[in-house]
Amino acid sequence: MTSAKIIIPDQPAQNNLGDGYLKFYLNHQTAAVLSIKHSQEAIIVPVESVTSMPNMPACILGLMNWRSRIIWVIDLPRMLNLESLDNRLRQYNVIVIRVESQVLGLVVQDIKGTTKFMADDVCSPIGQVTSSLVPYLRGCVVQKQEILLVLDAEAIVQSSVLHSN
Repeated sequence: MTSAKIIIPDQPAQNNLGDGYLKFYLNHQTAAVLSIKHSQEAIIVPVESVTSMPNMPACILGLMNWRSRIIWVIDLPRMLNLESLDNRLRQYNVIVIRVESQVLGLVVQDIKGTTKFMADDVCSPIGQVTSSLVPYLRGCVVQKQEILLVLDAEAIVQSSVLHSN
């Protein structure tokens, strides 16, 4: 029995924990994750704290002040062509992401916490999800009988920067 401990090195056991992700729901049935390295903060803000801007695409909710910085706030489900959020909400669940110098607020249905998985666990999204989602995904992961969309923060920021200019 003790020889098994010698054969199995300590290092891979720590790697098995995988990379950290923030887990949330885009709508009532679609679970997704974003890499912790791009997630700055998950906050709940009153709807009134987001100032709508005229002549913007429907997925852009407006601007808000986040830590003395003005950032764009995006209805992420609508941007991804999914069922959009209930427009009678009194508060938004916002995930603030950063990709290089770009900071963006993503409004989602519900924020669930963190999870971990290995990069090897991510499968191709092609054939698993609507083709319109594929450009925004790194892939899919099955965790506890649930398919999680692994979102690509860079693609979301690039797309929304194009929308808002």
